[in-house]
Amino acid sequence: MKFQGSQNYVATDDLMLAVNASAMLQKPLLVKGEPGTGKTMLAEEVAQALNLPLLQWHIKSTTKAQQGLYEYDAVSRLRDSQLGEEKVKDIHNYIIKGVLWQAFTADAPVALLIDEIDKADIEFPNDLLREIDRMEFYCYETRELIKAKHRPLVFITSNNEKELPDAFLRRCFFHYIKFPDADTMKKIVDVHFPGLKKELLAAAMKTFYDVRNLPGLKKKPSTSELLDWLKLLVAEDISLDALQSKDNKVSVPPLVGALLKNEQDVTLFEKLVFMQRQNR
Repeated sequence: MKFQGSQNYVATDDLMLAVNASAMLQKPLLVKGEPGTGKTMLAEEVAQALNLPLLQWHIKSTTKAQQGLYEYDAVSRLRDSQLGEEKVKDIHNYIIKGVLWQAFTADAPVALLIDEIDKADIEFPNDLLREIDRMEFYCYETRELIKAKHRPLVFITSNNEKELPDAFLRRCFFHYIKFPDADTMKKIVDVHFPGLKKELLAAAMKTFYDVRNLPGLKKKPSTSELLDWLKLLVAEDISLDALQSKDNKVSVPPLVGALLKNEQDVTLFEKLVFMQRQNR
C-alpha cells in the first residue's frame, strides 16, 4: 500500500515519497516543520487513506517513556487486597497498557502517532530507542516479552523545541515540511473553501504573505491560522475592499488577531503601516 495523498490533505510529491520510504524501510517517519503546517494531520490522513486504525500518543512536558509501554497500578492492587477482592490474585488486572503495547499487540497493522516528541524530557527519545528499533519490550511485573505482531506505521512529530539525540535520529526517516508556496497554499485553501471567490482569495493570500514576510515577527502566521482567518472573513462577509490597499502597500487587515498572536507582533505590524503612510 502506498500513500498517494487524500481529498482532505494536499501532500507534495516529496512528502508522499517520504511517507512511502518510511513504510518501505520500516522506520518511523520523523516529521518536522513550523507549528500549523499539518504534521499531526498527516498521520491522520495517511491512516485513513491506507485504512489503518490510528493510535495517538500526545506528548506533554511531564510524559515519561514508560507510560507509552505500560504502568503498574500498585496503589489499586494494595487497596483491593485490603478489601479482599478476588481479582488481586491476577497482576494483569493492574497493568495499564500504553499506546505502544496496544499497537504491538493489535491483530491487524495500525498507524501510531507520537505527537510533539520534543515537548518531553531530553531523555525521552533515548528511553524509547530499543522499543522503536526492535519493536518489543519486557514487562517485568508479568514476566512476559511484548513483541509486535505487525510492525506499526509510526509517525513522530517535532516542532524543533529541543534537539533530538543522534542515536534516535539514526532510527528514523526524516522529513521537513516546508512552508507551502503560494500555489500549494491555494490548493490547500481550495480543499477547505472550494467555493471561495478568486478575487477574495487573491487579496487574502497577498495580505497573508505580506504579514508573514514582515521582518522581526516573533511568530509568523501558519497555514492553520490562514484557514481560520479565511473562515472568519467568509462568516463575517468581509468585503474585498477591506482587504485591498489602493496604493498596494501593507495595511492592517480586518480580524488580524487570527494571524498575529502576540502584542509585540501586532505593534510591529502597526508601526510598519504607520511608517508607510508617513512616507507617502
